[in-house]
Amino acid sequence: MDKNAQPTGKIFNIQRYSTHDGPGIRTTVFMKGCPLRCFWCQNPESQTMGPALFHKAEDCVGCGRCEEVCPYEAIQINNGKATVDRNRCTSCGGCVDVCPRDTFSLEGKEITVGEVVSEVLKDRAQYANSGGGMTLSGGDPLAQHQFTLALLIACKEKGIHTVVETCGYADQAIVREIAPYTDIFFYDIKTLDNKKHIEGTGVENRLILENAAWIARSGKKITLRMPMIPGFNDNEQDVKGLLAFAKDLGLGTEDVALLKYNPLGEVKYNRLGRENEKESWRLIPRADEYFDYLTKLLQ
Repeated sequence: MDKNAQPTGKIFNIQRYSTHDGPGIRTTVFMKGCPLRCFWCQNPESQTMGPALFHKAEDCVGCGRCEEVCPYEAIQINNGKATVDRNRCTSCGGCVDVCPRDTFSLEGKEITVGEVVSEVLKDRAQYANSGGGMTLSGGDPLAQHQFTLALLIACKEKGIHTVVETCGYADQAIVREIAPYTDIFFYDIKTLDNKKHIEGTGVENRLILENAAWIARSGKKITLRMPMIPGFNDNEQDVKGLLAFAKDLGLGTEDVALLKYNPLGEVKYNRLGRENEKESWRLIPRADEYFDYLTKLLQ
């Protein structure tokens, strides 16, 4: 790949001063697109490449401006609130431009490598003092691997530390291509049980496990992470399976982490018009003591 090329990519957020996405103070770039469809996804707006229309119906006053400008007749005012017919909506953004209360927003935009790097470099002094850098998250950065590669190369040329958060579901050639420019992989393992993995994410886990093995055996720094999803994988069998897999790869307990389930992302399903989907799997987080118990299994 030409290192001077400036491809564009699609992101939905850049978060500065992040302290949970790798060492030090970091700038986290949230990228669009993901090959998995985890039923617990915390960023459902990231799953598709196109812009996703958010609607905060609770703030709507029913002024009707959105209904007037919608070229697809996808918006109607019912009972004093705007409602969106998602089958008609194309996320054109017309409603975003006219809403006086900012109840509509488009999650996702196209951006150049240079624009992202310019934002990342604003906190270069913070990275130097804290050991931080840029983290690519999502969605999944491997879904836009050419854009991801260009971002990583550009940051390494500037001496910026890089982290890639990924589920690892991609051709191994892609993983091998970005590995030289990635300082740490934060690598999600949902479950070692293939049948359960298909049920929870829509895909098999064979490719994910193979890529994790290649990264670990290549000598690159990798942290295997398992999000603790209530009723899905928050149990001894899945946690011990993760630990056994790590040991097979020559990793230590310090290279394995459990992530506590965070229900705050559930409101996004309402804003995307996917309420029924969310209601079908409403998850109740376990007590902190239970998470602590599972974490101790890794010791």
